[in-house]
Amino acid sequence: MKALRKYLDRIKPNFEPGGKLHAFRSVFDGFETFLFTPRTTSRSGVHIHDSIDSKRTMIIVVLALVPCLLFGMYNAGYQHWLAIGATEFPFWELVAYGCLAILPTLVTAYAVGLGIEFIVAQWRGEEIQEGFLVSGMLIPLICPIETPVWMIAVATAFAVIFAKEVFGGTGYNIFNVALITRAFLFFAYPAQMSGDNVFISTEPICGLGGTVADGFTGATPLGQIASTTTGNLSITGINGSEISTLDAFIGLIPGSFGETSTLCILIGAAILLFSGIASWRIILSVFAGGALMAWIANTFATPTYPASMLSPIDQLLYGGFAFAAVFMATDPVTGARTNIGKYIYGFLIGVFAILIRTYNTGYPEGAMLAVLLMNAFAPLIDYFVVQANIRRRMRRLTHK
Repeated sequence: MKALRKYLDRIKPNFEPGGKLHAFRSVFDGFETFLFTPRTTSRSGVHIHDSIDSKRTMIIVVLALVPCLLFGMYNAGYQHWLAIGATEFPFWELVAYGCLAILPTLVTAYAVGLGIEFIVAQWRGEEIQEGFLVSGMLIPLICPIETPVWMIAVATAFAVIFAKEVFGGTGYNIFNVALITRAFLFFAYPAQMSGDNVFISTEPICGLGGTVADGFTGATPLGQIASTTTGNLSITGINGSEISTLDAFIGLIPGSFGETSTLCILIGAAILLFSGIASWRIILSVFAGGALMAWIANTFATPTYPASMLSPIDQLLYGGFAFAAVFMATDPVTGARTNIGKYIYGFLIGVFAILIRTYNTGYPEGAMLAVLLMNAFAPLIDYFVVQANIRRRMRRLTHK
């Protein structure tokens, strides 16, 4: 590391004003601050600093996502092995298959997103922010494994430009960038995002795995429920066996790459809460709102809306509900900021997520739309909370 530090110090003058590469100063600064803590300090005025800056915040969130990423690698291989009718499941081959399956999507998301952010920062003459470190990880985790990389590239470019940079960049975006990417894919390419086969990798990769037979279907639990017409909620896995609540909790089910394992999501939640990065108020209220809405739907269940017959616990375990509660709703930029507002914001996300998936079979997964909807209303929620506090203080003042 010392050698790298000396090398950067030696070439840094080239990127300073007047240097022959000064036009690329923001690019150099981005790489330098990613590798090392900046040496610059405040010289005047009153400043209070702690160890949690944006870079450390983003890195902690990425670390919290690692359990979901690693399990997703295993589950992608596991579901593929089930689909080809295998009877043996070699652990490292499954993980290697999943790693190779997700790698192109991961590289594409980072290359496109960071490339655009580098270009915009260079154009504006600003520092490169670390915000896309998290978005670049989230995008592959919330997309089906069979999503073509060119679609990922188009959707990522759209989200970074129109949902982030036009608003001013990191810290100014109204909507969650990763969810805008997912929404763009869902509405622009619905067949590639909601079919029975898109959640299972169907071809061998680098000699690993095999070719899935024609006519194979690999619908997710929520997809199976939305398409049922008999009121029978027999939810089965790839091999035809019934999916248990434990299977759903562990995550051995078809679904978007990183969203299936509630266990790994809770591990990530523990990391975020222990480090003080995420708001426990939002996470708790999302689950509370979802559980209440699921209980109401189940109490008045009808075969017309098959998802209403799911138990509240299964509603929270299936789909991307838990992932949205922990990693999407807690985005400090797009979420509510007042303490009371966080309870309201999270509770409504939980309610709307279950409401959408239960009573609109065209959208079997409602978490994405629920978070984006409440992103739009978060500033309004905070406004009313602040105004209520002001009125309460004014009443105390006038009564003295």
